Amino acid sequence: MATLKLDDRDLQILQILAQEGRITKADLAKRVNLSPTPCWERLKRLEKSGIVRSYHADIDLQKIAPHLTIFVMLELDQHRAETFQIFERMIQRFDEITACWALGGGFDYFLQVVARDIQSYQLLIDQLLSERIGISRYFTYVVTKPVKNTTTLPFDVLLTRDQSD
Repeated sequence: MATLKLDDRDLQILQILAQEGRITKADLAKRVNLSPTPCWERLKRLEKSGIVRSYHADIDLQKIAPHLTIFVMLELDQHRAETFQIFERMIQRFDEITACWALGGGFDYFLQVVARDIQSYQLLIDQLLSERIGISRYFTYVVTKPVKNTTTLPFDVLLTRDQSD
């Protein structure tokens, strides 16, 4: 798949959308100094390419329901492609697992779990273990307080060109 070439205006659009996903197309066009049609065409191109994957609200779950956020470091007993594929397919079935990252290094996976309480979390772990998907051991870390949680990407840091070039 070819990489989409992005210019400064595309990057401006992405940065604004990352912070203000509900911005109107007209306001977005004004902010990036384009007329609405060219701005809309750029946005459609960014969506079609998969760079803009979705639009969603940032919900404060603490105001809705009691819950725990738990991070799990997990190791598999075998390091074969088939074992990783089985594990990755299986965890898709569990809505409580809200994020999962494959890691290089000591652990194989890092999971984010949102559960009603510690008993619900333990039931999830028991179910994962009973599925015999190759989990050799896991480590549980309960979040006691959110300190920083942002969906805003560090565009300025990532896209700053080295001044020595």
